[in-house]
Amino acid sequence: MTVEVDATVRAGTVPMTRAQIGQAMSGLYISIFVAILSSTIVTNALPTIVADLHAGQSVYTWVITATLLATTVSSPIWGKLADLLSKKLLIQISLIIFTVGSVLSGLASDAGLLIAARAVQGIGAGGLLALIQVIIATMISPRERGRYNGYFGALLAVATSAGPLIGGFIVDTEWLGWRWCFFVGVPFAVAALIVLQKTLNLPAAKGSVRIDWAGAASLTAAASLLLVWVTFAGDGYAWLSWQSAAFVGGALLFSLAFVVAERHAKDPVLPLWLFRTRTVVLAIVASLVIGVAIYAGSTYLSQYFQLSEGRTATLAGVLSLPLVLGLALASTVGGRIVTATGRWKPLLLAGTLLIAAGLALLGLTRHDTPYWRLAPAMGLLGIGLGATLQNLVLAVQNQVNLRELGAASSAVSFFRTLGGTIGVSALGAMLAGRVSRLTADGLAGAGVQAGGGGSSISRPAELSAPVRAVIEDAYGHATGDLFLYTVPLALVAIAIVFFIREVPLRTSNAVGDDPEDGSR
Repeated sequence: MTVEVDATVRAGTVPMTRAQIGQAMSGLYISIFVAILSSTIVTNALPTIVADLHAGQSVYTWVITATLLATTVSSPIWGKLADLLSKKLLIQISLIIFTVGSVLSGLASDAGLLIAARAVQGIGAGGLLALIQVIIATMISPRERGRYNGYFGALLAVATSAGPLIGGFIVDTEWLGWRWCFFVGVPFAVAALIVLQKTLNLPAAKGSVRIDWAGAASLTAAASLLLVWVTFAGDGYAWLSWQSAAFVGGALLFSLAFVVAERHAKDPVLPLWLFRTRTVVLAIVASLVIGVAIYAGSTYLSQYFQLSEGRTATLAGVLSLPLVLGLALASTVGGRIVTATGRWKPLLLAGTLLIAAGLALLGLTRHDTPYWRLAPAMGLLGIGLGATLQNLVLAVQNQVNLRELGAASSAVSFFRTLGGTIGVSALGAMLAGRVSRLTADGLAGAGVQAGGGGSSISRPAELSAPVRAVIEDAYGHATGDLFLYTVPLALVAIAIVFFIREVPLRTSNAVGDDPEDGSR
């Protein structure tokens, strides 16, 4: 099913001066900063938020998953619209949606409303993450893009590190409260809207758009069923059960419906021809796998520091700095190396190796693991992520023509976020089950009777000393196991990147319109 609307389509490329690019990029950088800041600022606040709402591990996971799910399923739609509509208008709309979701999150009175508001926030974030990549690729050639992608990655790391620190400070400041974690990003979003209105000018021509509602709906349904399944499997029902079979079967049916819809759509959300190009397919699969490492690290390390080591929310953010500083360093330096040499595959290989090494070392984590052993492991993981994230997108963008940049870029973002969302959901379910079993065994071994331990999240300081010791040990052990589960995925990513064929980076955006041309 398609709907015709008035639209604009970019008619070729217009060279921009470095000053013009810098002005336009300032608004884009503010936009990505507010998106990442508002996403990561709740990381250290979540244990407090969930405890105040008297919820458990499943709600902790869903507050994160709701945003990731909405981001995942909306990003291909935003990306396709970017190929057909005004990119400036789209990114402003996504900022407005994101701001509304942030305000609603701050006003939420219970867990259900918070999860729903976070989903609205995720729709806006999906637009920001997809559109910023597309706009950068539209303005800058692949060869020069490495430098700007490096800046982009560094800013992402700064926002990632600032978010938990600001969130921890807000939570630890009694007169503020956790709701300000959602309100604090609103001024940044307003500033981004103003800057983009003044600086972002992309010439366009009249045209028409056909929105692929059938493809979008079937894609959303397939991803949603898959995520609901991994969230509740192992807790609400067994992994091997009729409920699991129903969820997986439904996801497969909607996936088949999606393929059928895309084959007949005039303007598909995800053009199927993208999956006939080896580099695109391998980069997408690698993004799917690496997405697990991104979100597992940022989500569960903060929870470990607070619930296993009893740290404050602010200190948990400080202790996580090696991860984000490594990411910032690798993004900046790696971007300059790519621009100077035109080579990106060596960085991808080195990055995936470091990701595997970092995850393996974090797999040794226990309640009493000294910080001097955790910090290098987080650093290796951060450097590995910084060397791979933007270069996987660049590898795909270098293989497609300008007209399909939106669909191709959003495909990588979609599968990376999908991998992260599935990873957070599945690992959260595994963590809850593991903590529950370890807690039950620990309490029984210590001869302690305590209700509501299990996977319920409480502030460590509120527990009695014997119960607190058992809970902290359970979370420490379970967190280490969680990272070990991700190591095989990192090894798969190494193998996939090895088989990606390195194509020299183009020095301009002037690519033929035929998607099967020799550029790929």
